[in-house]
Amino acid sequence: MNFMGSNKELLLVHASMEDVSLSSTVNVMLTPQFYTLKKETLPVKYLYEAKKIAPSLFDGLLEAGSSYRYLVFKEEESWVFIAYDPEKISDFLISKGIQPEQVSKLFFAQQALVSFSAPVLLGKKEALVVLDDTVTVVPQAVLREETRPLVFDRSFTPRTGVSLEGTYGSIFSLKQALVLAAVFISFAAIFFVEGWRYSNASEAGTEEMQRLLEAYPSMQSEIQRKNIAAKYRMIDTTERKKREMIRVLSKMIFKGVTLTSFTLNEKHFKAQFSCSNDKVAKRLKELAEKEKLHTSKVAGAIEIEGTL
Repeated sequence: MNFMGSNKELLLVHASMEDVSLSSTVNVMLTPQFYTLKKETLPVKYLYEAKKIAPSLFDGLLEAGSSYRYLVFKEEESWVFIAYDPEKISDFLISKGIQPEQVSKLFFAQQALVSFSAPVLLGKKEALVVLDDTVTVVPQAVLREETRPLVFDRSFTPRTGVSLEGTYGSIFSLKQALVLAAVFISFAAIFFVEGWRYSNASEAGTEEMQRLLEAYPSMQSEIQRKNIAAKYRMIDTTERKKREMIRVLSKMIFKGVTLTSFTLNEKHFKAQFSCSNDKVAKRLKELAEKEKLHTSKVAGAIEIEGTL
């Protein structure tokens, strides 16, 4: 099943395309004329590790002075790295009558490798074909006369894509943005409640100490005053631990992770997260273990708990 909006029209964008006029948003697939591709067999297991090394793989291959972005995905045993310049792509689309806000998602022809079982014609002179497991632009003159080209349509839409820089100003969809906003509002409420409790405790402590000092002048000695101050420093230390733990947990919310429940008291906390897939759940558990927090799987969710 395609979750990236396969119901939208998929427009194949190539260097020789004619101007277009759109009445609704579309998905766009780019030919290799708009990106640089590398395939590498690397000793890395996770996608986030591969993304970290993507820029170094293109040293000396990209145009200086441009701001490149990178898409990374797995093809069998190899990692595929795609470098693209959102600004240049946006400028080209505008020149053809396509405004950035009309582009829902950007895809790259290499992502639809299995769909190119036959050539796809680009205008009158070029075609997209697969050579050595790489989608490539070739002159139509090299095609066999009996070759029957494919009709390009939305069935070529890959599972994942990227947002064109400037379209939404974010890599997140509207739904994802709303979920994240709800999570951050929840954390803001927790900070407010804990801050209010701390403020009340601090004010009450100050008033109590003042009453004691007035009732018992002998308590004015330095040693006794230090003992009283130490009592209220413990309150401050506890509240600081709570705020620090909330900060740590907030770092564990990333794309595919949703906070579903959270409890916190003077000594213990428990948070429950739902994950979009097993890979996301595994990464969440690794982050929790790095912070030396206990994790467990409860009713399809990841539960993280610990002591303050």
